[in-house]
Amino acid sequence: MFNIRNITAALGAAVLMAAPLSAQSVEEFYEGKEVSLVIGYSPGGGYDTYARLVARHMGKHIPGNPTVVPQNMPGAGSLRATNWLYESAEQDGTVFLTMARAAPFDPLFGNENAEFRADEFNYIGSANNEVSLCMALGSTGITGFEDLKTTPLFVGGTGDTADTVQFPKIINAIFGTQMEIINGYPGGNDVTLAMERGEVDGRCGWSWSSIKSGQADKVADGTLVPLVQLSTGKHPDLPEVPLIMDLTEDRADRQLLNVIFARQALGRPFIAPPNVPEDRVAALQEAFMATMEDPEFLAEAAAADLEITPLSGPEIQQLVLDAYQADPEIIERIGSILN
Repeated sequence: MFNIRNITAALGAAVLMAAPLSAQSVEEFYEGKEVSLVIGYSPGGGYDTYARLVARHMGKHIPGNPTVVPQNMPGAGSLRATNWLYESAEQDGTVFLTMARAAPFDPLFGNENAEFRADEFNYIGSANNEVSLCMALGSTGITGFEDLKTTPLFVGGTGDTADTVQFPKIINAIFGTQMEIINGYPGGNDVTLAMERGEVDGRCGWSWSSIKSGQADKVADGTLVPLVQLSTGKHPDLPEVPLIMDLTEDRADRQLLNVIFARQALGRPFIAPPNVPEDRVAALQEAFMATMEDPEFLAEAAAADLEITPLSGPEIQQLVLDAYQADPEIIERIGSILN
């Protein structure tokens, strides 16, 4: 027979045992722990380089000073990792992810493989405001953007959610260019190697920060030819390279391009899963921005020619929400091009 006194006593003991856990501070939670920083791409590319730099410095700014451990989970232009973060990752603040800046917009544009709600993620921050380019090997004879309208260019892609696939699709549809996408490379570094092997002739959606840090000599000697800048504003390093926004006067096309390239402000975004306790989210956001001002972090970034122009987590959250409020006709048109 059940004894109500025993049940009451057991419940009281459970409450007493749980009380210290509920009162656990952020510092107490993280002390002695490992935090996984999952990278949605293969090693060696731009996302990987930025993430590993962040991992080396961010732990000292998180209360309790946990060790931040980078782990690669490539696949589908980071979509595999983004789905995993939403569906399967621990939601306690011990896991966060760097993903494609395009990933939050995939559900908006009708990508049925995007199995997440972008508004439920916790956005930690972004390391830089990105400008990307379409680049061709000098050996192709292509010297400018107009050449793409008459000469096919085989470009490497890193998955349907990635800039390297979505950007050339959009540009082909609006400008009548003839870029042929060879999709399925695990990461940007793999596309670069494919160019060296002669498998592809170029890359469209290549971050200038990555080119600058690893391929600047090839731009200088003409091995790589920049064709067009892909963003809503020009990069000061590239005054002579045309900006995609300046190449059309059509109002509807410009509105579409603005929606697509506004995400460049997300640069290298870092996100945590849904349902992470608010105090831990705030701690991760604050630690990220503190890392962006850390003299040792900045010195290492400068030595590697990595641009650091950070965006806070709440700012990223607002950019994503703004995109979801765009004109439905523009969103439908983008979806029809991409899918």
